[in-house]
Amino acid sequence: MPDKPGALIKIDKTDRRILEQLQQDGSLTNQELADKVGLSPSPCLRRVRAMEDAGVIVRKVTILDHKKLGLSLTAIILIGMDRHTPERFAAFEEQVAEYPEVQECYLITGQDADYMLKVVVPDMDHYHHFLLNRITRIQGVSGVHSSFVLRRVIDSTALPLGYLS
Repeated sequence: MPDKPGALIKIDKTDRRILEQLQQDGSLTNQELADKVGLSPSPCLRRVRAMEDAGVIVRKVTILDHKKLGLSLTAIILIGMDRHTPERFAAFEEQVAEYPEVQECYLITGQDADYMLKVVVPDMDHYHHFLLNRITRIQGVSGVHSSFVLRRVIDSTALPLGYLS
């Protein structure tokens, strides 16, 4: 994959169909995938491996049901930092990367915050402990605003591949 941000990999219609199928079910066998996209298994596998080698396919994961595992509280946390320096941001990012409760972390603009985190925990008691004993103890955190998810309306990991030619 190109090292420059914004550099694009050429994806043809067949690659796009492969990616669409894999986004829906990453556990498809090569034979099943080939059948769904109208290829024989060998060229299908070559295309998948080429997209893996190019970094288009980053990894394959299993999606778990958070509620069935007792992780029923999802919080969206906006975090303000006291200083806007690369060192302060790097230290924060390094710290939150160590917390398994943090599902997503974004450096953002347009809010009265610098970061937005998506956090999953069992309940409010666990969230309270996570907030007080982890987030607020990170050097440089100057403000925290939490919102709680009532219902997941759209919960997708699939990218909108319709934009690809």
